[in-house]
Amino acid sequence: MPKLKTKSGAKKRFKLTATGKVKCAQAGKRHGMIKRSNKFIRDARGTTTLSEPDARIVKQFLPYG
Repeated sequence: MPKLKTKSGAKKRFKLTATGKVKCAQAGKRHGMIKRSNKFIRDARGTTTLSEPDARIVKQFLPYG
């Protein structure tokens, strides 16, 4: 069986944790910070994990984890 290719966009944006969850950056922080509340900016710091239905899709793009 041939090797599977990893989607280039996915490997730049997502990582898998040791337990198999998908880790990604928080959304909504590229521009327009002046209209966002301080609470939103504070809560959107760092990374988050994807929900299970979204993680299932991303795991197809990352066949080798």
